[in-house]
Amino acid sequence: MTDTDLAHSLSRAMRRRHLTAQAVADLTGIRTPRIRAFAEDGTDGPVRPTPEELAELNDALALPRPADPLGER
Repeated sequence: MTDTDLAHSLSRAMRRRHLTAQAVADLTGIRTPRIRAFAEDGTDGPVRPTPEELAELNDALALPRPADPLGER
């Protein structure tokens, strides 16, 4: 998932479900400031999501899954 993909997908999912950053934090266990940073900057901003955080966001918001790189199946 690219930086703009995460920012766009996360913001869109939050709007669609009428969720605030705090609500997403409550669903995922990720701190609210980190959720805000991901929604604004995506994966390449100064605050980068861990693989575990990306998995939590994917599961909680049904975000598109990143493509599996070859050899990591």
